[in-house]
Amino acid sequence: MKRLEKILKKKKYLKIKLKKIATNHLELKAKINGIKGRFILDTGASNSCVGLDMISYFNLDAQESETKAAGAGATDMETQQSENNKLKIGEWKTKKCHLVMFDLSHVNTALTQHNANEVHGIIGADILQRGKAFIDYSNKILYLKKVKK
Repeated sequence: MKRLEKILKKKKYLKIKLKKIATNHLELKAKINGIKGRFILDTGASNSCVGLDMISYFNLDAQESETKAAGAGATDMETQQSENNKLKIGEWKTKKCHLVMFDLSHVNTALTQHNANEVHGIIGADILQRGKAFIDYSNKILYLKKVKK
């Protein structure tokens, strides 16, 4: 794996540590609009999300959305959205992060029932695609390609 790390570093990828939690999810720390949060990495989530109760915490400009959210056993959930947020994961950053907000209480209830900490949100496939992500599961590392300025 050291060879992979060396190759990715040469190609301007940034290394982000992941933590495996009690539910077997991978967790990471990130900042939205300069505010720290804890997030689950979810390759199956099409969009990155935060809980509706986190709108003021992350200073989000929330707008109504026609989209309904589904996942983790819940369906047809009302959503809001927020455009052009600053997202920083390790040293990787973007100023154009679109976020979907919906009630994440069912996710956090499931986490706490398995003795894991609650999360502020989910980092989804939108960010993983933008960052041309590589996930090293055995070493619990996420690699994201540095965004050109």
